[in-house]
Amino acid sequence: MQHNSLPARRKLYIGMMRVLMWLAVSIAGALVLFLVSYVLIKGIPNITWELLSTKPSYLDGTIGILPNILNTVYIILATLVVVLPLGVGAAIYLTEYAGNQKIVGMIEYAAETLSGIPSIIYGLVGMLFFCQFMNMQTSLLAGSLTLVIMNLPTIMRTTQESLKTVPQSYREGAFGLGAGKWRVIRTVVLPGCVDGIVTGCILAIGRILGESAALLFTAGFAHALNGLFDGLTSAGATLTVALYVYAKEQGEFEVAFAIAAILMVLTVLVNLGATLVGKYFKRKNSV
Repeated sequence: MQHNSLPARRKLYIGMMRVLMWLAVSIAGALVLFLVSYVLIKGIPNITWELLSTKPSYLDGTIGILPNILNTVYIILATLVVVLPLGVGAAIYLTEYAGNQKIVGMIEYAAETLSGIPSIIYGLVGMLFFCQFMNMQTSLLAGSLTLVIMNLPTIMRTTQESLKTVPQSYREGAFGLGAGKWRVIRTVVLPGCVDGIVTGCILAIGRILGESAALLFTAGFAHALNGLFDGLTSAGATLTVALYVYAKEQGEFEVAFAIAAILMVLTVLVNLGATLVGKYFKRKNSV
């Protein structure tokens, strides 16, 4: 009797777990679909050419986000210029050169700890160190250097994992042909893991786009329209900071939803770009 009832219980258990999994997937998908649809429906009708191409004017009440778009571009460029050489260089050293595995483990543990620290703490430290101690004042440069520290673990870990996927036989073959250590890394190892480096770079751009807490303390709230070099040394609000200012400080929820829709579209494009670039380089390497 017990032997015959066991398959029925097993089928019931499998059926219940399948229903629960489908329910979990449906709830998660519905929440994502609701959030995306709500933001786009509320935001897209408020996106106009005037909003995208002008700066705010308190004389006639004009609201424009062109300075915020440019500030976002400036801070992305400044962050990547610093974080890419640091992150990729650190990953190459830890994977290819470092011989003491205890030190490597300590550095990797420190990087993982950095990636788990709340961004508001980065903003506080960035304000105290870059803005006050380094006398940079509130500026996009101080904000970008703070974002460098935040995104360094992401670049380093993705590059490390990509370096580890390159077969050891490639290195041994290059060494057998008489190539030096750096030449092997530059001509054999790095081309074989460039997909991971590019993917990490794009993911870092996505995090920079969505960051606001750290920039509130370091980059400021200004909506001034500046060039690249003047903008980096001046205070400026990125799109996420501008969203907070318009929604919380000024009560302009139409503009806030428009910025939210722009950020959501940019985030989707960044993630899609990361996926396509990763597939492209994997297909290129396999050929």
